[in-house]
Amino acid sequence: LSKHFKAPIITGSTPVRERETLYQQFRTGEVKLLIVSKVANFAIDLPDANVAIQVSGTFGSRQEEAQRLGRILRPKSDAGTVAQFYSLVSRDTCDQDFSVKRQLFLTEQGYRYEIVDEDAV
Repeated sequence: LSKHFKAPIITGSTPVRERETLYQQFRTGEVKLLIVSKVANFAIDLPDANVAIQVSGTFGSRQEEAQRLGRILRPKSDAGTVAQFYSLVSRDTCDQDFSVKRQLFLTEQGYRYEIVDEDAV
């Protein structure tokens, strides 16, 4: 993804100093797109991020997905900004099974889902 979108990536192997620099560049708008791994599940504050795209949720818990969703739903400096959380799921895979369970959990927490088939995009 990082190569395709020509965007920096932060993973567990990214040095802490480089992570902080990239987070700060994102906060100031110098970097518009940031690719992050599960390392962003904890202790990250990017309040003005308004779109998150989860590419694989297979190895995360329902609680981790709720945390990722909560990060994107934080109040924005521009009150008119709408947050969007997308989860890409491959049909007929174990990823789809995990996704159904996470959807149920988040729906029980009061979140609303819209499922869009790839043909509609």
